[in-house]
Amino acid sequence: MNEIFLPILLMVLGVGSSGVRIVHQGDQALVEQLGRYQGKRLEPGLNYVIPVLERIVCRQTIRERVIDIPPQQCITRDNVSITADAVVYWRIVNLEKSYYKVENLNQAMVNLVLTQIRSEMGKLELDETFTAREQVNEVLLRDLDIATDPWGVKVTRVELRDIVPSKAVQDSMELQMAAERRKRAAILTSEGERDSAVNAARGKAEAQVLEAEARKKAAILEAEAQQQAIVLKAQADRQQQILAAQATAQALQLVTAALNEDPQAAAALQFLMAQSYLATSTAIGTSSSSKVLFMDPHNLMATLESAKAVVADRGGQA
Repeated sequence: MNEIFLPILLMVLGVGSSGVRIVHQGDQALVEQLGRYQGKRLEPGLNYVIPVLERIVCRQTIRERVIDIPPQQCITRDNVSITADAVVYWRIVNLEKSYYKVENLNQAMVNLVLTQIRSEMGKLELDETFTAREQVNEVLLRDLDIATDPWGVKVTRVELRDIVPSKAVQDSMELQMAAERRKRAAILTSEGERDSAVNAARGKAEAQVLEAEARKKAAILEAEAQQQAIVLKAQADRQQQILAAQATAQALQLVTAALNEDPQAAAALQFLMAQSYLATSTAIGTSSSSKVLFMDPHNLMATLESAKAVVADRGGQA
């Protein structure tokens, strides 16, 4: 009896232990019962599957994964051929849908991304494909997330990696860039020459202004100096006239006093005045410039007669 029971017990234990399953952290598994899914899902940890009746049909990670999209040919809106590739970050949020709603999930994701990239590139011109990369990434992320939602997949990020035009387009772009650089160089050169000419003209104008201001200041200073000289000369002449007038006044006082003391002093004074008048006339006549001298002959003869009388009177007294 024991010889029969022991093998049966060992067989039962062996079959029972074969149903033990361990699911690692970050993974999930689906279990079918007699070929039909009854909603049983194995979570991370120790699980048990009924031998013969149940079996694991799908074991997948629910962590984020990356799909490398291979390069593909695209045609832009302006009929330019380019090559574009991308990377897609995604993860499974519903294992049942990812297994039962689509066959070969990875291949389906790749084909969907390729189709979306060709569609978006066809909406842009060549120049826009290089500047609107962020906008294209956002559109691809939104469209792919919506399209993969029935598969239980969440697309978290889409990045266009390389956008490469064809060889002919690259050559044309290089020629265009070279022409653009030459154009910019010519513009910069002309602007530099213009600025140099403007600066030279401005410097010349400023120099002329400074020179004119210097001449103006010099003329003003010279005029002020002449004015001051004239003022000083006028002041000196006035002072001299004042002194002469004072001397004349004193002389008149002396003459008046002499005339009061000596009756013949008037005749002597008249003689001296006539002598001085003649000396002055002689000096004026000998000058190089032409002069007109007005004199009264009667006064001159009277003066000479008075002088003779004074001389005769002086001789008699002697």
